[in-house]
Order: sequence, then C-alpha cells, then structure tokens
Amino acid sequence: MRKEAGAEAPAGLAGSLLREVAAEPGRLPEALASFALRRLGPGAGRAVESLRAAHPEADAAALRALVVARGRRRVTAEGAFVGGPFMLFIPFAFCGALLYQARMILELAAVGGLDSTDPERAAELLVLQGVYDDTVTAHAALSVTAPSTGRPGRRGLGRWAALWYLVIRMARLLGLMTPTTDTPRWFVRVGQIALVAAVFLVGLVAPLVWLPYLAVSYWRATTELMDRATVFYVGSPDLRAERGARFAPAMGVAMVRAAGSLLVPAIGVFLVVVADLRIAGGRWPVLGIVLTSSCLITGGWWLWRRRRRRRTP
Repeated sequence: MRKEAGAEAPAGLAGSLLREVAAEPGRLPEALASFALRRLGPGAGRAVESLRAAHPEADAAALRALVVARGRRRVTAEGAFVGGPFMLFIPFAFCGALLYQARMILELAAVGGLDSTDPERAAELLVLQGVYDDTVTAHAALSVTAPSTGRPGRRGLGRWAALWYLVIRMARLLGLMTPTTDTPRWFVRVGQIALVAAVFLVGLVAPLVWLPYLAVSYWRATTELMDRATVFYVGSPDLRAERGARFAPAMGVAMVRAAGSLLVPAIGVFLVVVADLRIAGGRWPVLGIVLTSSCLITGGWWLWRRRRRRRTP
C-alpha cells in the first residue's frame, strides 16, 4: 500500500497498533481510538485540504462521497490483499482495516469543518463503532488508565488464547461479526459461526479463500459504519453515497485467486486417488501430506509474489 503524502499510511501502522493493543486486549477500542487520533488525526486534516484543492468545485456532500469511496476501496484491499494467506497475518490485516476505518471517520469530521486532532474525535469514534452509547461515557473510558497485567508473553495455550480473544474483539469492532438484525434469532448466529468455521477449515488447505471472504465482509461493514458516521456528522444519510452491494475490483481478483488456490489441493487429491498412492498401506497419510503441501505452496507463492511486487520500482 502506497504511503500517503504528508501522512503515515494506516497499513504501515498496523504492526505498531497490534503491539500496543496486545498488552491490554480488554481495552482494544480505547487503545485504537487514542492511537488513531495521535497518528492519523493530523494527516486526515491535511488529506481533506488536499482533496478540496484537487476538487474546488465539489461541495461538502461530494467531498464526503469521495472520502467514503476512496476509504472503502482501501479497507476492501486490506481484506483482499494485505491479510495474506495464513491465519498468522489476520491480526495485522484487522489492525490495518481498523485504522483505515478510523481514518475515514476523521476525514468525514474534517470535511464538516471539525478539527481531526480534537480529543472529541476519539470519543466519537467509540460511539460510531457501537462501543459506547454517548461521547460522555466514551470520554470517561478514555481517561481511565487500565491496570497493567503485563504483556501476553505466556507460553502455550495461554498466549494463543489471548491472541484469539484479541482477534475476535477486532472482528467485532470491524463489524465482521455484527448481527444482521437488532434481535437476531439463534439460527442466524449459528449460521454466522458456521460460515466462519467453514471458511477457516477450507482455509487450512486453500488459504487464499480468506481473501474474498474478508474483502466482501470489509465492504459491507465499512459501508454500514460510514452510513452511521454520515448521519452522526450531517444529521441525515448522504443521498449521493453509493448504495447496494457493489463489488470492487479487488473483490473480483481475490475471488479468482481463491478459486485458483482451490484447484491445487483438488488436483493433488485427484492424483493420489487415481495413482492409488499409499504409505504403510494407508491412503490418509498421503492425503495429509498433499493437503499440507498445497497450503504451503499456495501460501508461499502468494507471499513471494507480494514481496517481489513491493521490491519492483
């Protein structure tokens, strides 16, 4: 992701945010809001000024539409590309997407003439994310210093449990696990959990399936968040905003690559069955090796290709 002129790119700050929130996973929303205000607030104001200079004929509604369209593409790309093929990279992708969403909210506030570095913006971010009902409560939470529990450096299951807890909290904050209705029925929740479990299981042998799943999820969740932000700052929905389920180019590319990654394990399994390959008289050990190898091959190819592209001027 290209670094923006005069500002730190949210994708480049993902690692810093992850290290900060890992120390206190229970205060993820507050840590994110404070981090975004410090590191992205000044750049958000400058970005809006540059946008105004580039589009002198645009009114406030047109500028908001440009901010939303540009930001949503970046968040979608974070899901379709930056996340990478392995679960290990999902926390970094989530942090990057959270920062891009926060940047969009700060820019929307700046379009309305508000100071993007004002501490009030951090409280508003928490309200828009649904963490608190009002800015007064959000301010009180931001002013509280949580007791230090130490960094999650415990070995074994404790460390992995802490990381899993943090990832789930980030997914909820992003809106990836938000119910589709105000009072979801039990089968809706079961269906959502089953979908995530299915993507996870398939991703163990075809890791690129995470790319279109996250891209579509980011697109939907970010659209809903920007609708809430527009109503919050303007008082009504923006009629110029793009509506409906639209697919960005990143989604289509991600889906093609995901489908291609499914072919690798499928061809491997087909060859094992046709050739009747066995180890110690059993076929399952061979299938296990093939599925594991296919995951490493597709994932390794993906990482190599991305690294090569970044090094190419």
